[in-house]
Amino acid sequence: MESTEKFRHEINGKEVRIERQFDTDVATAWRAFTDAKILDQWWAPKPWKCVTKSQEFKENGRWTYAMQGPEGEEHWSFMDYKTIVPQEFYIGEDGFSDKDGNVQEGLPRSTWKVDFRSQDKGTLVTSTCTFEKEEDLQQLLDMGFLQGYEMGLQNLEDLLPQLR
Repeated sequence: MESTEKFRHEINGKEVRIERQFDTDVATAWRAFTDAKILDQWWAPKPWKCVTKSQEFKENGRWTYAMQGPEGEEHWSFMDYKTIVPQEFYIGEDGFSDKDGNVQEGLPRSTWKVDFRSQDKGTLVTSTCTFEKEEDLQQLLDMGFLQGYEMGLQNLEDLLPQLR
């Protein structure tokens, strides 16, 4: 598993697993990953920002959001929530869409499982993203996914004192 100080990732075939330790309790970490008002404050790597159009955080609900760039560019995405076990994990299918949430074919889609585990020094969040094909994972990696997600998770780390 490759790592920086707090961010570790491992790529295996059609799957990437990302771990990040946060100095907070599980309830706060859970809210940060499941409440659109909080997600909008950290999900995008700076100078980009995340803007939620809608979110229903419930099983069979959907989060539709845009990554907005400093030049006004927008990249729309969605997360369809499939399974939710509060403060333990959620599973969702994500991908790229238009602003109305219509899936953009030809771009990678994946299934995310996000686990939250209490530890001595806070909460370990593990995001496991599984793709249908290795090529889909590679396409997302080529788009800068790991770097962008690590930057977003650092944004969350910086935001945590305000959430406690």
